[in-house]
Amino acid sequence: MHEAVEPRNEIGSLIAAIYAPIRDELREVEQILDTELRSDAAEVHPMVRHCATMGGKQLRPALVLLTAKAAGRVQREHLVVAAVVEMIHTATLVHDDVLDDATIRRHRPTANAAWDNKASILLGDFLFTHAFYLASTLDSTYACRTIGRSTNMVCEGELRQIATQGCLGVSEADYLEVIGAKTAELCACCCRLGAHYAAAETSRVEALADYGHKFGVAFQITDDLLDMLGDERAVGKSLGTDLEQLKPTLPLIRLLEQLDATERKRVIAALEAVDADRKSIVATWLDRTDALQYTRQRAIGFVEQAREQLRGLPASEARDVLHGLCDFVIDRNA
Repeated sequence: MHEAVEPRNEIGSLIAAIYAPIRDELREVEQILDTELRSDAAEVHPMVRHCATMGGKQLRPALVLLTAKAAGRVQREHLVVAAVVEMIHTATLVHDDVLDDATIRRHRPTANAAWDNKASILLGDFLFTHAFYLASTLDSTYACRTIGRSTNMVCEGELRQIATQGCLGVSEADYLEVIGAKTAELCACCCRLGAHYAAAETSRVEALADYGHKFGVAFQITDDLLDMLGDERAVGKSLGTDLEQLKPTLPLIRLLEQLDATERKRVIAALEAVDADRKSIVATWLDRTDALQYTRQRAIGFVEQAREQLRGLPASEARDVLHGLCDFVIDRNA
């Protein structure tokens, strides 16, 4: 079985309760991952198993399975694509940790901390390519085409974020485009696959894909708040990397928008200084603006839009869980 390493804390218990309707299906997905994430090469196997036992919220496989149940019923294809999207998500995390020089992920050392950046980049590539191989074992090319398009958009979003790193004049609209690609697109893809393989009609597939997109945007906005304010012990990963690398996240964008020209120039100069204590600088100004409240309200607005896309679904436990996940995204502290 896929070894769970997430600590038995409040959030872990909450997720277990939320996923109760798909508990058995998630176990089957874990078994697929346990089978696939192995290597015959003695040097490679420990690295691959490190990814196989990362644990985590399993949010993307859950979206595949929940939308499948909400739109119809779970088929064998759902289990495979759920494993595929989890592999792809894990690959992006491995690469993200290299980009952010992160050392902790899900309460464990990151791959780059346990080995090095070169090995981590190749490990991420291993996961990407194996995920597409697994998707190719299905009878049609739909999953490969859909996941390929979405993964391309994820990479494009990450490239856009790198290109704007250190640019403190990025607009909220540009920020939303970036996170819509780098985070929300894979969530939308999961919901699209769940509905498609449940034989849902086109309008329902698109509505659930839009649910996933809006959900993913809210998830990333909340993640950006946690990166600025969260507790590493609770969150289980390195925090503050966005601010240290001057990535334009919504709390920072809003903070700077609320300052007058003189204050804004002074804060930007302080943030751009070599060896600046950026977290302390931002903390000094947060209470003088509505940046935190505004950011949270924007996340709430997106989950409300996500919920609207569930209106046409028949009443079911899975639909209720999709509603409940929206509350979890906003209220989570990890």
